[in-house]
Amino acid sequence: MKLIPSLSSRRFLFISEAFLAPKTSLPMKLDRWIALLFLVGSIIYGLAAFRYPLLPFERNMAFLPNTLPMTLSVIGALVSAFILLAPGPSSEDSGVITVEEVKNFKLGQTLALVLGMVLYAVLLRPIGFIAATTLFIAGSGILLGERKYWLLLPIALAATFLVWYLVQQTLGIFLRPWPVFIN
Repeated sequence: MKLIPSLSSRRFLFISEAFLAPKTSLPMKLDRWIALLFLVGSIIYGLAAFRYPLLPFERNMAFLPNTLPMTLSVIGALVSAFILLAPGPSSEDSGVITVEEVKNFKLGQTLALVLGMVLYAVLLRPIGFIAATTLFIAGSGILLGERKYWLLLPIALAATFLVWYLVQQTLGIFLRPWPVFIN
C-alpha cells in the first residue's frame, strides 16, 4: 500500500497499489500520458489540415494555407509516438505525483506566462505587433529569470523585427506593426 497525502487535511489516505496501477494493464507514467494526448491532438489537427478545402487560386500556390499545419501535425505525431514507444528509465519510480511534488512545481510562473499570453493577444491590435511582441518576449524572459537586460531587449527587438519582416514581406500576410493611432 502507498501513502498519499490528502489535499483537504494532513491525514493520509490509504490507496491500494492495485487501484493506482492495476496489474492487468500496463501502467504509464505522466510523460507518456501527455504524449498520448499530444498524439491524439496531432492526429485530429492533421485530419483537419488535410481536409482543409482550398480555394481555386490557392491550389497553384507554392505555400498553401494548410502546409504548415500538415507539417506540424506530422512532426507532433512522430515525436509523440517516439515518446510513447521509447523505453523508459529503469527506476523504482511509480509515476504517481504526490502533493509534495506538486508544491515544487512553479505554478506561479506558469500562470503568469499564461496571463502574459492573454495580455499579448489582447494588446496585439491596439499597440501593434512590434511593441506587443517585444514586451511579451522581454517580459517572459524576465519572468523566467533572465537578468541581462542589456542583452534581453536587443534580442527581443531583433527577433520581433525578423518575424515581422518574414511574415509581412515573404509570406505577404499583413501584420500591423505600429499602434492603431499611428496608422
